[in-house]
Amino acid sequence: MELFSSRIFFFILFIATSCSSEYTRPGPRHLVFRKNDRSDSEPQQVHISLAGQDHIRVSWVTSDKNVQSIVEYGKTSGKYDASATGESISYRYLFYKSGENHHVKIGPLESNTTYYYKCGGSGPEFSFRTPPVAFPIEFAVAGDLGQTEWTQSTLTHIGSMDYDVLLLPGDLSYADFQQPLWDSFGRLVEPYASARPWMVTEGNHDIEKMPIIYPHGFKAYNARWPMPYQESGSASNLYYSFDVVGVHIIMLGSYTDFDANSDQYKWLQNDLASIDRAKTPWVFALIHAPWYNTNLAHRGEGENMRQALEQILYKARVDVVFTGHVHAYERFTRVYDNNVDHCAPIHVTIGDGGNKEGLARMFNIPSPSISLYREPSFGHGRLRVFNSTHAHWSWHRNNDNDTVIADEIWLKSLSSTTMCK
Repeated sequence: MELFSSRIFFFILFIATSCSSEYTRPGPRHLVFRKNDRSDSEPQQVHISLAGQDHIRVSWVTSDKNVQSIVEYGKTSGKYDASATGESISYRYLFYKSGENHHVKIGPLESNTTYYYKCGGSGPEFSFRTPPVAFPIEFAVAGDLGQTEWTQSTLTHIGSMDYDVLLLPGDLSYADFQQPLWDSFGRLVEPYASARPWMVTEGNHDIEKMPIIYPHGFKAYNARWPMPYQESGSASNLYYSFDVVGVHIIMLGSYTDFDANSDQYKWLQNDLASIDRAKTPWVFALIHAPWYNTNLAHRGEGENMRQALEQILYKARVDVVFTGHVHAYERFTRVYDNNVDHCAPIHVTIGDGGNKEGLARMFNIPSPSISLYREPSFGHGRLRVFNSTHAHWSWHRNNDNDTVIADEIWLKSLSSTTMCK
């Protein structure tokens, strides 16, 4: 009887962890640590983010505290006919002292244009392309990146196909209190994050809270990855929104207050009320901890936030909610309050970027009807918004040197759906 029970268990384990008989799911891979190979005065960990209409924020780190926070830029390589100055901050975390974190807002910039730039007056030249002024626009989406060999694979796949903006629903470096890993992560992503805007929100591995010493957390995250929260009327870098082409994107904070009396709740109400669907027919939201999840990992951790905020997202006709946290991929139907609702958001979990902990392999059996596709594999997503009514979502599984489209769906905006107006 004991042998029979064991066989049943391993059969269920096999079913729960297998979604495709044609794909052998690999295990986690080693940490990739990037050392600094530039001089103290040269910029490293360069990344850019959208910073209000027609503006970009350029961020970088130097070991030399005396480097000026200046960005020179222009539309011709080696010729910089504009410049802007910003500010820099450093921080201490236990025995670690960061380099100087520089942040400079440049613009106004022309749309769909390549700009060349230098940071701090020395070091290599970088370039980026601004997003287009009209549809189509394409987003790369990757959560729970970390800095493993799988992260490297994901980034290579993302970089192999063009995109306009990257969206990251939390858990960036997986430093987990080891501050040099924030520096390593910045160097790892620099080739990609210096060339396209990266828009991020925080995850649990970004908190790094310590009782009494660092009671509020997010010390490194806020110092290194400032987002346009002030431009969107938010009081915190942990939640904000931005517009790009005809899309309004809301970045919510799973790890700051979100109840009805919180600043985030009140900000979200005002932000949603200000959306003009004639100008931004699409609305997407990013959150770290999923509100819907059939994986055994992190079960129910987003439930309190769902109960607090789901109704106001539903009434605002948000089109898609992207989440991370669970190290697997899962796509739900349009769902509200645990039931199918054709005027509700589609929920997509994409916490499979390359974290150090491996994949979350165990799902509920059988799958509930609201969950349409799920798979514990590393990968990333592509969201191509073609016009005001239609977009295409695809999830690309990492398969060593290749990227394979394993799931895809056409979307119609809720703003163009008569029954949902």
